[in-house]
Amino acid sequence: MKRLVPHMIDAVFVSLLSLLLVIPQNAFAQNHVVSSANLQRDVAAASATRQQNIAQIDALFALPQARSALKSAHIDFRQVTSAIPQLSNSDLAHLSQMSVKAQREFAAGQISDHDLLILLVAVAVLVLIIVAVKD
Repeated sequence: MKRLVPHMIDAVFVSLLSLLLVIPQNAFAQNHVVSSANLQRDVAAASATRQQNIAQIDALFALPQARSALKSAHIDFRQVTSAIPQLSNSDLAHLSQMSVKAQREFAAGQISDHDLLILLVAVAVLVLIIVAVKD
C-alpha cells in the first residue's frame, strides 16, 4: 500500500501536466480590450480624415492663383499634387490646417495675392522636399 501511494501521486501529477498541455492556450488568455469592430471603425475614421486632409490641400492648389504661382516658380503642378498622398498623416494634418487657414484668410482679404503666392510656393516646395527625403 505504501508503494501504491507514491505511484498514485505520480499518476495524478502526470495527468494534471498532460491536461495542461492539452488545454488550448487561448483558454487562459484574457479577452481583447479592443474589439475588431472598434479597430475597423478607427481605421475607417483615420482613412476618412486622411482623405479629407488631402482634399483640403488639393483645394488650395486648385485655386487659379496656385497654378500661376507654381508656374512662375517653375514647379510642376502635377508633381506637387501627386506627391501630396505620399505624405505622412501628421504632415498631411499640418499642411491641411495651413491650407484651410490660408484659404480663409485670403477669402477674408487678410492676406494679399502676393502673400498667398509665396505661401503656395512654400507649401509646394515643402511637399516636394518631404517626399524626396522619404524616398
